[in-house]
Amino acid sequence: MKIAVAGIGGIGGYYGGKLARYYTPQSDIEIVFIARGEHMTQIQKNGLKLLTTEGDLTATPAIVTDTPKNLGPLDLVIICVKSYGLEGCMKMLEKNVEEKTVLLPLLNGVNNAEKIKTFFPKSKTLNGCAYISSQIVSPGVVQQVSGSCQLFFGPENDDIEAFMELEETLTNAGIKAQLKPNISEVVWEKYIFISPLAGVTTLFGESFGTVMNRKESRDLTEGLIKEVEQIARTKGIGLAEDIVDATLEKVNSFPYDTKSSMQVDCEKGNRTEIEAFTGYIARCGEELGVNIPLHRMVYDKLKERCP
Repeated sequence: MKIAVAGIGGIGGYYGGKLARYYTPQSDIEIVFIARGEHMTQIQKNGLKLLTTEGDLTATPAIVTDTPKNLGPLDLVIICVKSYGLEGCMKMLEKNVEEKTVLLPLLNGVNNAEKIKTFFPKSKTLNGCAYISSQIVSPGVVQQVSGSCQLFFGPENDDIEAFMELEETLTNAGIKAQLKPNISEVVWEKYIFISPLAGVTTLFGESFGTVMNRKESRDLTEGLIKEVEQIARTKGIGLAEDIVDATLEKVNSFPYDTKSSMQVDCEKGNRTEIEAFTGYIARCGEELGVNIPLHRMVYDKLKERCP
């Protein structure tokens, strides 16, 4: 079995590192890292150093490459690139994906499976999300700093039994993976939390705690959460009745100084995932005829200063 992890950043580095450490190059499961630049070079030379709250490890995958077309057919691809890199990643993998290939996206956004199916309509496309905070701290080194590290995945329409072996493959490597029959609801439950907070913290340039301690930004956060709920329910997503209150409680449970990844990217002048977050809901509102003025306002303001 050949498993590729595409994108060895915070998420891919954590889960890929766990897989590569457990399934050594001598095992019957081959782990491949698709990386680039100096990060790739350092992993090729010294392995991936993974720093976690549970302890540190060094993982040596069977292959580390930036040209996957030479890998041949892949059995599983865990996709961990940024949302704006998904299209490029799919084009890069066109020589590796067959009907038997399972594609598991773990990137931000709720419509990744839909996008992937436009490239590979005959392959087995799952959906998934992960609760983890981790990042590259230097080339060849990834640090996980917080989060439960829980990974949820599953098919959007098919029977989950076909993917029970995959769940075992992940859990054997020490990954907290859970196969879910209602994966769309699980992905939206995370999205209704992360998307509004990304927008508000980036708009004000403030942490979770500061945003929630001021009435203006706290009210805006709640309003954005309610707009995401409107879109989800219009799409037929079965969210819990108390999802808004539960999401606000989740926000308040985070350390005061927590920043969203989009806020950090914007502050650094890097490209952001605004289109996967605020932009996506703004477009859905137009397409579905749902009034979401707060997302439209936040999106327009952020587009003026965030790439």
